[in-house]
Amino acid sequence: MRTIKIESLDTIRQAAKEFIAGMDDRTVFAFRGNMGAGKTTFIKAICEELGVEDVINSPTFAIINEYRSSETGELIYHFDFYRINKPSEAEDIGTEDYFYSGALCFIEWPEKIEDLLPGDVVEVAITENPDGSRTVEVK
Repeated sequence: MRTIKIESLDTIRQAAKEFIAGMDDRTVFAFRGNMGAGKTTFIKAICEELGVEDVINSPTFAIINEYRSSETGELIYHFDFYRINKPSEAEDIGTEDYFYSGALCFIEWPEKIEDLLPGDVVEVAITENPDGSRTVEVK
């Protein structure tokens, strides 16, 4: 397990660089944390560090946003399953195709689709600390 500390928004890009440096060859990342823990903000910083120039925001209503790195041309999918009521809704949008595409997949609220996650998913837990900093644990 790796631990990354985000002291403030001013240091989030450095934390994103640290996260990227340890990504290895797995492509599906499940971001867990309470509402307001900073999942979307951290994913946005990661995408920016990966060269995404598009506007990056939470796909809460769209469920999925697709980005492309301007540096590598790599596709990046950002999922938000908060509004999913049952796993079959996620299956209907073809999540399996995305998860096994080889493209990076960043998933918010993965607990809503637990049974659909690949076996090699990288677990990322974000916790808000009393001082407002965040702790990111990557398993």
